[in-house]
Amino acid sequence: MAKNLIIVESPAKSKTIKKFLGKNYEVVASNGHVRDMPKSQMGIDFENDYEPKYITIRGKGELLANLRKEVKKADKVYLATDPDREGEAISWHLCHALKLDPKKTSRITFNEITKNAVKQSLKQSREIDMDLVDAQQARRVLDRMVGYSISPLLWQKVKRGLSAGRVQSVALRIIADRESEIDAFIPKEYWTLDADFSVSGFKKPLSTKYYGKIGEREDRAKRENLSQSEVEQIKRELEGASYHVSDIRRSERNKKPPLPFTTSTLQQECSKHLNFATRKTMQIAQQLYEGIAVKGQGTIGLITYLRTDSTRISEEADAACKEYIEQNYGKENVIESNQTAKNNKKIQDAHEAIRPTYVDLSPAKIKESLTRDQFRLYQLIWKRFVASRMHSAKYETISVKIDGNGHRFTSAGSKLVFPGFMSVYQGDEDKEKEKANAVLTKLTKETELILDELKEEQHFTQPPAHFTEASLVKALEELGIGRPSTYAPTISTLISRRYVAKEQKNLYLSELGDIVNQIMVSAFPSIVDVNFTATMEGLLDGVAEGEVEWKTIIRNFYPDLNESVNRAQEVLEKIEIEDEVTDVLCDKCGRNMVIKYGPHGKFLACPGFPDCRNTKPYFEKIGVKCPKCGGEIVIKKTQKGRRYYGCENNPECDVMTWQKPSAEKCPKCGKMLLEKGRKLMCSDPSCGYLKEKPKS
Repeated sequence: MAKNLIIVESPAKSKTIKKFLGKNYEVVASNGHVRDMPKSQMGIDFENDYEPKYITIRGKGELLANLRKEVKKADKVYLATDPDREGEAISWHLCHALKLDPKKTSRITFNEITKNAVKQSLKQSREIDMDLVDAQQARRVLDRMVGYSISPLLWQKVKRGLSAGRVQSVALRIIADRESEIDAFIPKEYWTLDADFSVSGFKKPLSTKYYGKIGEREDRAKRENLSQSEVEQIKRELEGASYHVSDIRRSERNKKPPLPFTTSTLQQECSKHLNFATRKTMQIAQQLYEGIAVKGQGTIGLITYLRTDSTRISEEADAACKEYIEQNYGKENVIESNQTAKNNKKIQDAHEAIRPTYVDLSPAKIKESLTRDQFRLYQLIWKRFVASRMHSAKYETISVKIDGNGHRFTSAGSKLVFPGFMSVYQGDEDKEKEKANAVLTKLTKETELILDELKEEQHFTQPPAHFTEASLVKALEELGIGRPSTYAPTISTLISRRYVAKEQKNLYLSELGDIVNQIMVSAFPSIVDVNFTATMEGLLDGVAEGEVEWKTIIRNFYPDLNESVNRAQEVLEKIEIEDEVTDVLCDKCGRNMVIKYGPHGKFLACPGFPDCRNTKPYFEKIGVKCPKCGGEIVIKKTQKGRRYYGCENNPECDVMTWQKPSAEKCPKCGKMLLEKGRKLMCSDPSCGYLKEKPKS
C-alpha cells in the first residue's frame, strides 16, 4: 500500500487531520517556519539583485532530519500549511530544506479542518503558487530593509533595543497624530433644553427635547448647541404657555443582520465585548481552528481559517446554517438572499469569512470541552454566523411633536416587534431599550399636557477619543495599511517596545514613542506616510495576483531608503545627545547625578558607573508651583509609560493633570491654567476661561 506524507505547521493541526485519514497517511508537523533570513545581518544579497539569503532556523536541525526520514519512506508528499501567503512560503521553504522531488510533491489547502474539506483538498492538489510565495518574499525583504536600516540609527541616537518597522512605524504615527489632536482640542460650551410633561392617567412623565421655533428651518446641530442666553430667551418666551400634540407619526424600521466575521471585525468585537487584546484573540482563534478535543467526538477543528478579509460563505455552509435556523428558530427567521460586503479592491476574497465548521455544534453543546476564553470566542463567532443568515429585526417607531407659544419639543421611541437575528446575536448598537414607553404610545392629538419642568443643561464638546486596539485595527483596515495577519503583531510590538502604553482599553503615546515618531517623521517621511504604505500594500497584492514582479518593487524602494538613511545619519550626527548633569547629588559618592534614558523613560544615574551604580527616579520640574501645597509640579509617568503632571509631594498632595499646567492662574476663578495647543484654558471646565498662549 502506498504511503502518503502530509506536512502541516502545528502538532495540534496534525492530530486533528490524522483522525480523518486512513493508515496509509502519515501526518507530521514542521512547527512553523524552518528557514528564514539570519538575525545577525540584513540577509539580502545586494550584488545579486536583492536575493534573500535563507538559512535553517536555529534549533530546527533535528526536526528537519526527522522530516527527511519521513520523506524517504513516503511515495507522495503533501504540503498542507495554512492557506495564505505565509503558509505558501512555508511550503516553498520546506521543499528546499527537505530537497523534495517536485514530481512527488503536491500542495494542498483547506479553509476548514473537516473530513470533507481535507479529503477534497487531496483530490485538488496543485503545485506551489510562486506568485503567493513571491508576495511573501517581497513583504519579508521590505520589512527587513526598513527594520535593519533604521533600527541601528535609533539605537545610536536614542537607545538600544528600539525598532522601526514598515507597518509598525505608520501605526505609531497614526496614534501620535491622534494624541496631537487631543492635546490641541479646545472644549466649547453648549446648552441643551429638555421638557417633562405630565399626562393624565400616567404617573411617569413624558420626556422631550427642544426642537426649535415653529416654521423655522434650523439645522439639527444648531438646535442641539444652544448658547446659555438663547436658552434663557426660550424659557422667557415659554412662560405661561399651553402645550398640545401637533403631530404623531408611526412607522416601521428594519435593522439588518451583521455580516460574518473577518479578521478585523473579529478583533474589534472581541476587544469591545470580551476585553481581549488582538494578540489574545488570534491565539485563541488559532486553537479553535487547529482543533480541540471535544467530548465524544475526538479532536476537531471548530472554526474556519482565521486570517481573512472576506465575508463570503460557501454554498454548503450557507445551506446547513439555514436548515439549522429553520429547525431551531422557525422558517420565518431564515433570510431569502445573502448579504455580502460591498466590493472592495482591498479584499482578496481568498478565503471564506470566519465561521463555525459545524453549525450544529452550538456553544452550549461543547462548553464542557472548552476553556472559558475558548468558549466565549467560539460563542461570539457561532452567534454572529447564525445571525448573518437570519431576517432583519423590525421596530415599530413613533415620533411626536409638541408645540407651545411658537416653540416645538419632540419625543421619539421605538419598540421591537420582530427580533429576527437579534434573538441570537446583539452587539452594543443592537441593545436598544424599548424607548417607546407607554406614555408615548398612548398619546393622541387631544391629549392634555401639563408642563412639569424645563431642564437646561450645560455641556462641553469632547476631544477625539484615544485609540483602542479595536479602533486602531479599524483605522488600519480602512486606510489599507497591513493585512489581516499583521494587525495583532503590529499592535503587540508597539506595546512591548513601550512606544505606546495601554491603560484600561486606551492606547497612549509614551515619551519614548513620541521621540521615535518625531525622528521617523523628520528623517523618513515616506516610510511613515499613510498613502505610501497603502500603495505598497496594493503592489504586494499585485505580486500575489501575478501582475507585478516582486523584485521590481524592491529595486524601486531600496535606493530611496538607503539615501534617506545616509542623509539622516549625517543630519542626526550633528545633534549630540549628552547626559544632562543635574544638581542632585549621589547619596553614595557625592557626584552630581546625570539624566539617562531607560526602557521606562528618563532616570537619574551616577556618572561614576560602574564603580557606583546608584540610580533614582527622575522628576523634571516645569517651573510651576502646586496650587494646593506650594511644591513643584513635575513630569511623572504611569507604570505603563504615559506622561502626566503631578505635585512632587505626592502622595501627601494629590494634584495631577494630563495637560501641562501654566505658571499663570485663571484671572476669573484663580485656579490653574492648562496648556491646550496654542491656548490656555482654566482647569475647571465650568469656568470656561480661555485665552491665547503668550509667545515664548
